[in-house]
Amino acid sequence: MYELIPVAAAPELDEEAGQRFAEEWPEFIFHDEGVTPYRERRVKYFRDWEFYLVDEDRRLIAGCWGVPLAWDGTVEDLPGGFTDSLARSVTAYEESVVPNTFVLMAAAVRSDEQGRGHAGRVITAVRDRAVAGGLGQVIAPVRPTLKSRYPLTPIETFMTWTREDGLPLDPWLRTHVRLGATILAPAAASQTMTGSVADWESWTKMQFPSTGTYTIPDGLTVLHIDRSADTGTYTEPNIWLRHA
Repeated sequence: MYELIPVAAAPELDEEAGQRFAEEWPEFIFHDEGVTPYRERRVKYFRDWEFYLVDEDRRLIAGCWGVPLAWDGTVEDLPGGFTDSLARSVTAYEESVVPNTFVLMAAAVRSDEQGRGHAGRVITAVRDRAVAGGLGQVIAPVRPTLKSRYPLTPIETFMTWTREDGLPLDPWLRTHVRLGATILAPAAASQTMTGSVADWESWTKMQFPSTGTYTIPDGLTVLHIDRSADTGTYTEPNIWLRHA
């Protein structure tokens, strides 16, 4: 038996969650400076939209969080991606815009519990909670896990790849589609991470001896290094999905 609980109701799980769920993401993903101006306000305004999935012993299984915003239902009105969703939700809250949509920003399952259907459980539970809370539309800027094997393939192409059974080739997209989601559009610039060459060498455990374009571990696309300016820029694509 599993239960979805608000993060605020289980502060004793916060430290473990921080460790368990961070290990599933590449280090560079935590260095999107576009997120920084909104991070604290997001937690302040939308703490009720952060959740843990726990078992009957209150053992941490998975986590998920999102933000509410107003969306007119068209592809043209979609946020630019992850970072823009965060900015738009915070700004809308401060301007008293009434939200009608829940953006599922991230979901993660602890590594020793993966492959047991928990991702579907937590996504379904949060989606149902959002609809019950008056947010009738649920969308997600999904980070396709298999895309890192094809960093040179445009996201617009990758999102069309399917298996023989018609389901997406990417397993994370497939999880969402099996839950009733449909693919809406690419989010070509969902997040942008910048840093010095030393930063990127630390984050990727690689060396970048000259200016150029590099494929990096867990990168969904390529990293652009400019040694003369001592900068590295990586713009990550996601894929927009809409849940029924």
